Amino acid sequence: MSSARSIIVALCLAAATPAAATEGQDSPSVIGAIELWLVANFDLEPATRSPDLAKVAPARLVEIRYGPASSVSPGAVMGAYDKASHTIYLSETWDGRTPEQLSVLVHEMVHHLQASNETRFACPAERERLAYRAQDEWLRLFGLDLEAAFGINAATVLVATVCTH
Repeated sequence: MSSARSIIVALCLAAATPAAATEGQDSPSVIGAIELWLVANFDLEPATRSPDLAKVAPARLVEIRYGPASSVSPGAVMGAYDKASHTIYLSETWDGRTPEQLSVLVHEMVHHLQASNETRFACPAERERLAYRAQDEWLRLFGLDLEAAFGINAATVLVATVCTH
């Protein structure tokens, strides 16, 4: 996909009605457009099914991502993907009205596409590499990046995506 078309897709998504993220509901137009953008711009295949979306409390997001005994503070996790249920969990404050918020959905959609296509990784951290890259490229379409939007710099991404075993 050309850069111009990629920008048009991104702008259309930003102007679209935000995805409803409540139990049992999704927004195929936004999800479908993000999937199209990801498939066109990254080495990903389309999913065999759309993910379910659910909004949950920040503490529940931490539990989904890191487990119940985690000491990560609520609010530090903005989204999570559960492979078993094909569910993208987003913060209860997520409304999809900004490029930053949509970038969280982009990040989690990468995980959904990876899971749908049974992509294998050397370690769990390795699967984050493409998700952060796609999220950063999405943000750059709007003149932002991971550091400006979320305080996530290149060193943080490197540490978060490298296998340590």
